[in-house]
Amino acid sequence: MALAIFDLDNTLINGDSDHAWGEFLCEKGIVDVDLYRQANDHFYQQYVTGSMDIDEFLKFALQPLKDFKREQLMQWHSEFMIEKIEPMMQPKALQKLSMHRDQGDFILIITATNLFVTAPIASFLEVDDIIATAPEIIDGEYTGNYLGTPCFQAGKITRLQQWLANNSHQLKGSYFYSDSRNDLPLLEIVDHPIAVDADPYLSKVAAQNGWPIISFKE
Repeated sequence: MALAIFDLDNTLINGDSDHAWGEFLCEKGIVDVDLYRQANDHFYQQYVTGSMDIDEFLKFALQPLKDFKREQLMQWHSEFMIEKIEPMMQPKALQKLSMHRDQGDFILIITATNLFVTAPIASFLEVDDIIATAPEIIDGEYTGNYLGTPCFQAGKITRLQQWLANNSHQLKGSYFYSDSRNDLPLLEIVDHPIAVDADPYLSKVAAQNGWPIISFKE
């Protein structure tokens, strides 16, 4: 059994779930539309260029979780799944997940996007487990803070190592599928790094290293 690790945003799904959640909040009038959309777009561009301050971003992204009751948030998330996430599903990505299942591999999503947004997506995709940035919950409600190391850039290695220490899996024979330059630290330590619909910088590095470069898009 090998560990088959997948990034989520712009890899398994054709879009960014974090940015899409922000758009959903704007479209529903749940947040101040002009201010929130401007910040949401700003942080996404920082992410694309590899220059995002993860602490600053998480302060922004987790604030709406603090502002509303968890029950209401989950109701909105159900609508978000139907309106935003299901249209992002990609048949080729689902086929790749099926291939790894048929091989008996353990399928793990690892994503910077927080667990509130991504856990239902992982469940929908029927993967074995997910590692994501963890929002803090006290007395059943989100606080707007996060726990531990953000699952971003080198933080993905930290979080994966913590996960491996508590599971029976290892990196020998492992795969990692990603689109982003932000995931180079993790791509460099797995046995089978695979660039999926990669950004220009990752495409260049993948070509230089002889890594497979594939697409899940139609």
